[in-house]
Amino acid sequence: MSRLEPDENTPLLRDESDSEKDIAETLSEYRSRWRSIRVMYLTMFLSSVGFSIVITSVWPYLQKIDDSADASFLGWIVAAYSLGQMVASPLFGLWSNHRPRREPIIISIIINVAANILYAYVHLPTSHNKYYMLIARAFVGFGAEGNVAVVRSYVAGATSLKERTSAMANMSACQALGFILGPALQACLSFIGETGVSWDLIALQFNMYTSPALLGALLGVVNILLVVFVLREHHVDDYGRCINPINCVPEERESTTGESSGSIDQVAVVTLNVLFFVFLFIFAVFETIATPLSMDMFAWTRTEAVLYNGIILACIGFESILVFLAVKVISPRIGDRLVLLGGTVLIFCGFFILLPWGNQFPQIQWTVTTDLQNSSSAGSLQGGFSSVPPVPSNSSVEPTGCPSEQTWCLYTPVIHLAQYITSDFLIGMGYPVCNVMSYTLYSKILGSKPQGVYMGWLTASGSGARTLGPVFVSQVYTILGPRWAFSLVCGLVLATTVLLVATYKRLIAFSVRSGHIQE
Repeated sequence: MSRLEPDENTPLLRDESDSEKDIAETLSEYRSRWRSIRVMYLTMFLSSVGFSIVITSVWPYLQKIDDSADASFLGWIVAAYSLGQMVASPLFGLWSNHRPRREPIIISIIINVAANILYAYVHLPTSHNKYYMLIARAFVGFGAEGNVAVVRSYVAGATSLKERTSAMANMSACQALGFILGPALQACLSFIGETGVSWDLIALQFNMYTSPALLGALLGVVNILLVVFVLREHHVDDYGRCINPINCVPEERESTTGESSGSIDQVAVVTLNVLFFVFLFIFAVFETIATPLSMDMFAWTRTEAVLYNGIILACIGFESILVFLAVKVISPRIGDRLVLLGGTVLIFCGFFILLPWGNQFPQIQWTVTTDLQNSSSAGSLQGGFSSVPPVPSNSSVEPTGCPSEQTWCLYTPVIHLAQYITSDFLIGMGYPVCNVMSYTLYSKILGSKPQGVYMGWLTASGSGARTLGPVFVSQVYTILGPRWAFSLVCGLVLATTVLLVATYKRLIAFSVRSGHIQE
């Protein structure tokens, strides 16, 4: 894009072939528009950090503050975050269609800051601590992720059709960078230890579990300042021409864009909502089960699980950034839909590799002193594999391995570390492709009309997936084990691939479907 530098009021042309009627904006408007878009990138980044910075420590923190919590309740803790997002997304999306977008964004961040502070204090009550954590995570999701629909609709409305794939990929890269730094920061903060430092004056324990939440609250305050002082309202059509601001009254906006809601392909809209639900469901399963699975299969302690999974998730986040950069190059050449299909295949391969095979079994964690008969029975089930000796009930050593109360531990083959890492690599490559292509195609299908509500429903469908996914996997994994859990996920991915192929020809941009722009 060429820029004319004589003064900031000089109109800009999109490219050399643009005619005078396609003049989009002045240089100052262009700069203001992209400054605002970059603030949205940062908001998405900080939202991702707020989620990922505690994801590897939720399980050990939950075990520390409430002995009655089990792996099934962990599913509800993780799901609460997404349930908060699911409730907030349509509400904030509707709000953003009628008011300046900084309003819902600022309010959502304030809620997030307050909820993170609550999370740091859930250890204080003398009972029912797990329910306080549940409430805290629900409001963190309501605040931190509730504005995702607003951010996506803003970027979609502030970019032309040619700019959108690149802008969405950049936004996803920022989200992935937050996903990297979150676990990396958690891994660094794990060296504070479980005891940490206490401030009796404010009844605060600053340790490896509370410090990430407090850091998230601090980053939220920084985000509020940037939204207040930098963000401005901008809206362009699919050709890049400036139209009325996104907070104008609906009648003005409708007459400017010249679009009617009936012209949108509703089958394509519903299809992409379903696809987005499945992709988020699958990744929610993966991120929820990572810590319990690694502790069961590799006999890691709580501290080791937080540190090692933090490093692995940080590597996945870095991989995602490389994937987003590749998508920006590959998508214009082969098309968004084919890239989406390729990402789906990678996810299937990742979960298929994670299925347990062979005749070696995990180390068993005995919760109480067990008699020789039980030990002999377990040994025969494991084909002669020698499990660890029972740990006395009064031992101060943290028990490790697959808990004996999960009966599948006695007959399900172990998942090896090489399988786990290979699966991480493939899912870390496939999921970001499916994620960014889903809502990029979605925004193109909607055209230049206000997308706040539509993006709210898309985000809500993803939030519903992130609500059900953790509950599903925690129940199936605890009762039936990883073989059933990951087999069901593979079947779901296959069904999704069939749906994608069946609706392939309908997943095209509004302008292409209308015949105004060639695909």
